[in-house]
Amino acid sequence: MSGYDRVVQPAAGDEALENHLGGDEARNYRQYEFDMVAPHVGRSMLEIGSGLGHFAEQFLPRLDRLVTSDFDPYCVEQLEKRFADNPDVGVLQFGLPTDIPLEEKVDTVVLMNVLEHIEEDVEALRSLARVTQPGGKIIIWVPGYMQLYGDFDKKVGHVTRYTPKTLGATVREAGLGIHTLKPINFLGGIAWWAAVRRGGVGYPDPRLVKIYDRTVVPATRFIERFITPPFGQTVFCVATVK
Repeated sequence: MSGYDRVVQPAAGDEALENHLGGDEARNYRQYEFDMVAPHVGRSMLEIGSGLGHFAEQFLPRLDRLVTSDFDPYCVEQLEKRFADNPDVGVLQFGLPTDIPLEEKVDTVVLMNVLEHIEEDVEALRSLARVTQPGGKIIIWVPGYMQLYGDFDKKVGHVTRYTPKTLGATVREAGLGIHTLKPINFLGGIAWWAAVRRGGVGYPDPRLVKIYDRTVVPATRFIERFITPPFGQTVFCVATVK
């Protein structure tokens, strides 16, 4: 049974998805995600766990081909509606690990907050490697550090939170190389620990998310221009397919 089969998330819907911190309250954070990922994306991209398609859509101007995917039937339906008029965008439904029904390999795979849901994470990455061109990249964005694991993680079906060491071991066991591997969002990790672990918050309050987005995210981005933090809310990895 794949980790996707175990996902326990709020009922699917526009306001109830765990999808890159949600809606308009997190514009700076979504830009942070895009700016971290975009330099590593080639000309053809498969996104795993595309949700409603907001993140993937940002890459269209720079892509020749985009394939979105999700396990949730609601998300797949919304993706099909969103990209119905674009012949360069495909939509797939599957859960990892599996043989992905992709006719032509891509040069980039993107997983934003996906791998932590999957118990068989090594096999999941091997599934992705099989549909990625040699020399291509698998970009992984996952929640960091079990010290931050709380009720929110349980509610949305997180099997684990990673460290650079544990994620690196998973990537290498899957037969992939490592181009980039580091913790990011140091201040966000502290804020998350205070709110979720110490404060007992079971689900992020949109009002707090908005404050976090306007204050913590810009400060974090400024700091991370100069240093690589020793700890963070997120672990970011760019794996390479041999």
